[in-house]
Amino acid sequence: MPKRNDLEQKALHYVINTGYQGVLQSDLWRELSASSREGSRVSIKLEEKGLIRREKELQDGRWTYRLYPKRLPASIATIVDCPCMLCFDNARCDPTTVVSPKNCQKLTDWIISLGNPQVQNTSEILNK
Repeated sequence: MPKRNDLEQKALHYVINTGYQGVLQSDLWRELSASSREGSRVSIKLEEKGLIRREKELQDGRWTYRLYPKRLPASIATIVDCPCMLCFDNARCDPTTVVSPKNCQKLTDWIISLGNPQVQNTSEILNK
């Protein structure tokens, strides 16, 4: 049987790689070749550490938990569409000047669009 810390690390990485959809606890333990008892203990430990979130779910007539990561690693994809990257005023942009992120409408529209799944990228915003 693998050490608990090794199993915790493997489990955490697997849960993180599933992203926002999460993974069923029962599927995770099968993937890691661990017993359901050991798997349950590890998932509870990860939840206590604040690294994952467990939500009860009925799957095929049986109760199990779906495990979600509390935090996902950052990637360049999160800012690739930021209008600041191609802005002509980028060199002059400063919070203390007239050209400022505080009053930039393109930046504001982009930030708002991050929560809107209908807007695919900022090209829609920049063309306004």
